[in-house]
Amino acid sequence: MSATLQPSTLAELAEAVRSAPQVLPLGGGTKPSLSAAGAAVSISTARLSGIVEYDPSEFTFTARAGTPLREISAALAKRGQHLPFDPPLAAAGATLGGTVAAGLNGPGRLRFGGLRDFILGVRFVDGTGRLLRMGGKVVKNAAGFDLPKFFVGSLGRLGVLAEITFKVFPRPESTLTLEFAVPDDDAMSKLISGVAQGRWELEALDATFPEGKIHARLGGPPEALKALAADLDRRWPVRILPADEGTALWRAADSFAWAHPQGVLCKIPLTLARLAEFAALTRAVPGARSWVGAAGNGGYLSLPERTEIRGVDERLRQLRLEALVLRGAGALRLGARTGFRVQAAVKLALDPDQRFPALG
Repeated sequence: MSATLQPSTLAELAEAVRSAPQVLPLGGGTKPSLSAAGAAVSISTARLSGIVEYDPSEFTFTARAGTPLREISAALAKRGQHLPFDPPLAAAGATLGGTVAAGLNGPGRLRFGGLRDFILGVRFVDGTGRLLRMGGKVVKNAAGFDLPKFFVGSLGRLGVLAEITFKVFPRPESTLTLEFAVPDDDAMSKLISGVAQGRWELEALDATFPEGKIHARLGGPPEALKALAADLDRRWPVRILPADEGTALWRAADSFAWAHPQGVLCKIPLTLARLAEFAALTRAVPGARSWVGAAGNGGYLSLPERTEIRGVDERLRQLRLEALVLRGAGALRLGARTGFRVQAAVKLALDPDQRFPALG
C-alpha cells in the first residue's frame, strides 16, 4: 500500500493529485468506510488546517479543509456563534472538509437547514490538478451556478477540498430538551408530524429505536422556552429533561455514542412516511439500533459486529432504501442504488481522467 501523501500548501495539494493515477482525500478518519482508498493513494488534509478568515459581523468564515470542527466551534463560540446544523463527530476529530464530503448533519438540521444551506464557496483541486474556486465569501453571492453544493456528499470523488467558506448563526441563549412518550410506531409518526408542523419552531426533533422515544429541542430565552414547553404539554404529555441529561442526549446524537462501537453504521435518507418501515427494519435485525433526525427525514442504522450484511442489504433493497456505510467492513453502499445524470456530468467535467474513484 502506498504511503499517505500529506501536502501542507495548496501547490503541494495540486501536485499530490497529479502524482498518482488514482487518489482519494482523507480527513480526520472518523468515517473510515468513506476514506478507504483501496488501490488509490490517500491524500491527507491534516496539514491543510486553520481558519483563514473570520468576520463575525458578516457571520461568515473561511477555513482550510483539514481544520478540525472542534477548533472552528471554539472560535465561533467566543463570538456567540455556531454552525446550527450540528456537524457530527466533532469531538472525535472530524474535519470541515470531511464533513462536507460526507454530507453529514446533526439534529439542528430540522429548523435551520442542512450543511448544503450554509456552504458559500470552495477552493479545490480537480482531477487534472487544477486549483479552482467556486462560489464566494459573502452571503449575498449570486454569481453563476451554485456549484459548491455538489461537493456536499461527494465523498471526495469530485476533487480534493482545500478551503471552504460557510455562513454561521448566533448561538441561542439557552436550550430545553423535551421527551415524548408514544405507545407504538404509528402514534410516533403522528406525533412527530403534529409537532413538526406546529408553531413551536423546534430546533430538533429526533426519535430512537428500538426504545421508541421522541426528543425535541427548543432554543431561545429561558422564559420563552418554558412557555413553549407548557403549550406543548397541553397537547402531548412531555417530560422536561434536566439540563445535563439533555446535553448528554444531543452529544450522543452528534458523536454516535448510541451506536455499536464496532460493526456497521449507515446513513439512510428517509421521509416521515417511511418511519414505520425503518422502525420495523431496526427491530427485525437482532441487536440493531437506529436514530432518526429532522422529524423523520434522515436516519442512521447501527448493526452489531457480526450481523449478516447480505440480509440487511436485501431488506433495504426490498424497501427501496439506500444506505451509505460510514464505518464497518464491506461495501460503501447497501440497499437500493440511485444516481442522477447531472452527477455523472459534473464528475466528467471535474474529473475527466477518473483520477478519483467512481461516485458509486
